[in-house]
Amino acid sequence: MSKKVLLLHGWGGSDYPHWQSWLAGELAKDYGCVNFLKFSDFDHPKLAVWLREAKAALEEFRPDIVICHSLANTLWFHLCKQKKELRELQKLYLVAPPSIECDIAELSEFFPVVVPKQLFAKEALLITSTNDPYMTQEEAKKVQKELDVPMKVIQNGGHLNADSGYGPWPWMLSEVESLS
Repeated sequence: MSKKVLLLHGWGGSDYPHWQSWLAGELAKDYGCVNFLKFSDFDHPKLAVWLREAKAALEEFRPDIVICHSLANTLWFHLCKQKKELRELQKLYLVAPPSIECDIAELSEFFPVVVPKQLFAKEALLITSTNDPYMTQEEAKKVQKELDVPMKVIQNGGHLNADSGYGPWPWMLSEVESLS
């Protein structure tokens, strides 16, 4: 794997057995260049802190590929509003974003959020599930239309996290490796 991959987790982190932690390990096995960023206090996220930490990782690591899960998608949308600080990626994966109108009290600093006009990626893929408790398929279709990107819909994948059975995720590994 010759591309640099940055993994951005959501609220509560993505430690083992979550697919992001599995993916980081799989990429590293073959000497892949991966940064599995751990945000400060991921159980009580602060937008300003996460923005600062994400910007530092983007600047220092300079990834080709970014894979966001859950709240990290919302974080990416906020980063996109600060256009001059983002350089274009080869590929961006937006996995299981929450509703742009999310009303979870602990996450109130992140919402509401505006869907950006530009994602700062040559290619992007929105990945959703038919039964994600944080975003309906109707809203996912609306977000997809606003982003003007392809969408992969997984049947009954829940929030595409460890609780939904997404530890090892061979499809995602193949997808990322195909970009080398």
